[in-house]
Amino acid sequence: MDAIVLAGGYATRLWPITRRRPKMLLPVGETTVIDGVLQSLEADDRIETTYLSTNEAFADEFEAHIDEMGYEKVQLSVESTADEDEKFGVVGALAQLIDREGIDDDLFVIGGDNLIGFDPSEFLDFFEERDGPALAAYDVGSREKAKSYGLVELDGERVVDFQEKPDNPKSTLVSIACYAFPADSLRFEEYLSGDNNPDEPGWYIDWLQQQEPVSAFTFDDVWFDIGTPESYFETVEWKLDGGSLIHPDATVENSEIGDTVHVMAGAEVTDSSLDRAIVFPDAEVHDCDIDETILGEDVHVEGYNMSGSLIINR
Repeated sequence: MDAIVLAGGYATRLWPITRRRPKMLLPVGETTVIDGVLQSLEADDRIETTYLSTNEAFADEFEAHIDEMGYEKVQLSVESTADEDEKFGVVGALAQLIDREGIDDDLFVIGGDNLIGFDPSEFLDFFEERDGPALAAYDVGSREKAKSYGLVELDGERVVDFQEKPDNPKSTLVSIACYAFPADSLRFEEYLSGDNNPDEPGWYIDWLQQQEPVSAFTFDDVWFDIGTPESYFETVEWKLDGGSLIHPDATVENSEIGDTVHVMAGAEVTDSSLDRAIVFPDAEVHDCDIDETILGEDVHVEGYNMSGSLIINR
């Protein structure tokens, strides 16, 4: 089978740190958002090719990352868009990629901004055993949170109803961007020809479960949907387990380092106090008290007390 890792978004809610850096390449501990999935697919013998689907704006960054990491199965597939207004919608982009790359095998699809606690290979085991389309579902524990996702209703493991971002969720079990399809369930062109919604994949799942059985792989491991500064902080906090990570090429002198602090390569921190702070490469922090703040690349701050200044960049 083949795999598609979706990495075509522009992450405008995380600007300016994602203005020129795809959020899938944001550091999370000693790795990035996307590498856990790519490494798992690289090691899974069932996967022949992993198509990393992105846009023209970030193609060079992903190409360089693939080369740096030495991935052998990962192949860049670039949609012809350069900004948010030109996007096709996720379903539309999937249909175009499948046609562009000539995919006719079973297919695994996952969002590149998902950080999941389970190994994707476990999900693929579930898919093979069910011999039909499958999705991964997670209980977000809050009906308010559920409003932002596709809501899944199950009868046992089978999906019997699907609501995309409902105003009044019936439950808190949501579909995450993780799907597997047999080759004959890749019916995107048929779906789109019916004037159906080309944007969120949940609309396709809702249509598909009315055509054939769709199974749900439910899990209790962690799941982070990284789309805001707050969710990025939560992901880093989980990865660092509340601790700190100082890159060997960073300079930290005469400073107090608290919980959940990541200081990256080339950054310089002196005479400062940091707590829940992410300091990107080559930033400089002098004589500051920093709390719950992201400092972008090449930022220079001195003599400031900052709390809750989630993104500082020049």
